[in-house]
Amino acid sequence: MLAGQPIIILRENVERTRGFEAQRSNIMAAKAIAAAVRTTLGPRGMDKMLVSSSGDVVITNDGATILHEMSVQHPGAKLVVEVAETQDDEVGDGTTTATVLVGSLMEEAERLLAQNVHPTVIANGYQLGMEKALAVLDDLAITIGFEDRENLIKIADTAMTGKSIEAVKEKVSNIVVDAVRQVATGAGAGAYIVDEDDIKIKTQVGDTMHDAELIRGVVIDKKRVFEQMPDAVTDARVALLAQPLEVTKTQVKSKIKITSSDQMKAFTEQERESLKKIADQIAASGANVVLCQKGIADAVQYYLAKSGIYAIEDVKEEDMKFAARALCGTIVNKPEELNATTLGHAEAAEELPDTELTVISGCDNPKAVTILLRGTSQLLLDELERAVYDAARVVQDAIEDGRFVVGGGSVETELQLRIRDYAATVGGRAQLAIEAFANAFEVIPRTLAENSGFDTIDKAVALRKAHADGAKYAGLNVYTGAIVDMREAGVIEPERVKTQAIKSATETAMLLVRVDDMMVTQAGKPGMPGAQ
Repeated sequence: MLAGQPIIILRENVERTRGFEAQRSNIMAAKAIAAAVRTTLGPRGMDKMLVSSSGDVVITNDGATILHEMSVQHPGAKLVVEVAETQDDEVGDGTTTATVLVGSLMEEAERLLAQNVHPTVIANGYQLGMEKALAVLDDLAITIGFEDRENLIKIADTAMTGKSIEAVKEKVSNIVVDAVRQVATGAGAGAYIVDEDDIKIKTQVGDTMHDAELIRGVVIDKKRVFEQMPDAVTDARVALLAQPLEVTKTQVKSKIKITSSDQMKAFTEQERESLKKIADQIAASGANVVLCQKGIADAVQYYLAKSGIYAIEDVKEEDMKFAARALCGTIVNKPEELNATTLGHAEAAEELPDTELTVISGCDNPKAVTILLRGTSQLLLDELERAVYDAARVVQDAIEDGRFVVGGGSVETELQLRIRDYAATVGGRAQLAIEAFANAFEVIPRTLAENSGFDTIDKAVALRKAHADGAKYAGLNVYTGAIVDMREAGVIEPERVKTQAIKSATETAMLLVRVDDMMVTQAGKPGMPGAQ
């Protein structure tokens, strides 16, 4: 203590920001991140072109992808990026909504801080507002069943709307719904569980997007090892082998001394017989397709080709395990372990012309499926893959939870009105924070209107009027500007997407608003976010 004042000694490379400046720094960082992705929100949102230092180009309007590609230094901004990444990991969609909502909550907090409302009061009000929002959301949710294919397709449509693949949205939506329903496992009492790893997405450059298809089986990025093998096999019986199909090497160093040509001939013939025996054992098991995780000796390839067997070598372990699930087979170590029960089964296996792809399809009841996407460029395929991934995740969420809500800014407007009414019952300064929390939701319908070229004030007022009159599913048609029933329009999404977005955005805003002292080393000095 010096003259009654505390002395805090910091290391030389530490920079300290205190009080409102620390809060303002975090608020500005959150708003900057939100502004970076705000123009991508909605069906008429724009795309971003991101170019890395190595020259790689990404064109997308997916919030998680944009933020992942950005180089962010500010610690508060990194928290907002984590919100988008968590949203993507947990539910697969709604990343832009969550990010924009964080920015709006921090903007509302900035106004309250300027009125000398304590950060703890703001955080408490946000907590109460979040609890009310989740209760309202639960009331607005609509039940959906596993057999309700029509609404599941609408959910997939909503997730892919606004991407660069609108031309094939209808076809791809059907493929996605069929894929998710195929791998869903009953959990009793009408509940279902879906493992996202049971759906693999493969891409192929060359054909058009309209050639996308659902493979009830597996697609492997390999072609047959020997040209004399058949390029297509029907009634495929697939052997899955983890060990190499070649002569086993000894564990210790050894030498063979050969003194005559007869000995050399005998040694070569013995080796050939050993390799032929491997091929004969595979053929005797009834297999006509071989997937080998390791290499296949040239002699074994020759004998397999003579038996009319299609073989692939050096298959990745991940693809081997996926093939075992998709084809209902078992991975074995040795050819002698193969039998009718360990073989996988499918209608056909073929090598696609002019590609490095092998397709094994037509399994009667596959436990895993593959969505094969085609496109004229890799950039287009990457965006199509992201859209399909989002659609598959939201359909999975809807099947598992059995509940969905409507979009188009409808939910956010209803939340805004109901939470404001709730705030009046709380009283005190917490009421101000809850009202600010409610106001933050207006950023979604306003952004949808702005990105669609409509007047934001007019549309926000029209939405509030419709909801005040009891139209709780009223939302903005971004193509016509009319206020319509979003449920009838088919703009719907899983309840889990909204719930996760509200939770993660609110909790991040509560954390950031309570920070009033930042001590950062110069090496990690916060700066405003930027993209490389």
